[in-house]
Amino acid sequence: MKKTVIAICYDFDKTLATKNMQEYSFIPNLGITTEEFWTRANNFCKRHQCDLTLAYLRTMINECKKAGIKLTKEYLHGLGKDIEFFDGVETWFKRLNRFAEKQGVKLEHYLISSGNLEIIEGTPIFKEFSKAFGCEFLYDCNKEAYWPKNTVNYTLKTQYLFRICKGASDLTDEHTVNRKTPKKHVEFRNMIYVGDGVTDIPCMTLVKERGGVAISVYHNKSKENTLELIEDNRVNYVCKSNYKSGSSFEKLVKMIISSLALKETLIQKEHTTKKINKKAGL
Repeated sequence: MKKTVIAICYDFDKTLATKNMQEYSFIPNLGITTEEFWTRANNFCKRHQCDLTLAYLRTMINECKKAGIKLTKEYLHGLGKDIEFFDGVETWFKRLNRFAEKQGVKLEHYLISSGNLEIIEGTPIFKEFSKAFGCEFLYDCNKEAYWPKNTVNYTLKTQYLFRICKGASDLTDEHTVNRKTPKKHVEFRNMIYVGDGVTDIPCMTLVKERGGVAISVYHNKSKENTLELIEDNRVNYVCKSNYKSGSSFEKLVKMIISSLALKETLIQKEHTTKKINKKAGL
């Protein structure tokens, strides 16, 4: 029998990485502060009444031109090496994969980020994801970014959960993602969503309401905001963003994987029993 697929879907900034990915080396290379960059992005957003994600992408292009930096895909890839992750992230995926295999299920990891996919592609953990979705640029004949190709804001993130569910990772495939399909690649009840805060609420709510598990992770000062999510019934669990072996977070996720594997076995057993009874005319 084909193994049941369990999918863990992650946010990136402040969930796996310790801060926004642009703040490690992209913004410092511009010669401005983090506060200056985000203020300019927010001002652009308010001035033109546009989506904040589009605004920050445009601000990246504008500020690189001012600083004389060529905003190429290769440049963004190179920034990935400077990303710092929470403790244990870089070994997390293989540890969880081994555990899931022992439970008789297949574990897949997905990334849904409002950050730059090109930067993520340059990180050592990119290879761990079955698919990563994020904002991307179009590049001109000089290989410099000039326009956003794809954008992912906090509400658009939810469409990627449906794509993961139906196995429709090709962004040009609108037919598969919108049609009703009896057989899913991964059922929502077998999804675990991991995020850090307010921008993840639509995804957390969707996964939780459809029978999956939503986990909010926190680090130091973000704990208070994260606790509000469980008080508002937006998430199932709250846990510190410590991905090390033996951590509370690892123990929690392993328990969830075990429970989902057992539940799926019972569901399959029930289906088999119904088929047998139907065939016997009972």
